Amino acid sequence: FTETYRGVIHEVNLLKKIRLEIAVNEDFLEPTIKAIIDGAKTGKIGDGKIFVMDMSECIRIRTGERGNEAIG
Repeated sequence: FTETYRGVIHEVNLLKKIRLEIAVNEDFLEPTIKAIIDGAKTGKIGDGKIFVMDMSECIRIRTGERGNEAIG
């Protein structure tokens, strides 16, 4: 797209980005990572990154379930 700055038109080349946040049980971690890589990998700049973080707690508000049961 183009943008005007101080009266001059500039071409802006930015990569489109999306952000996914996925919570999975430990048993599903590696299959989930593999599925994301298989679906997103093009071999080009912008394929993305996967960050794996521990989640201290998950609570399903509707039922009050906690932990693995809340993640489903």
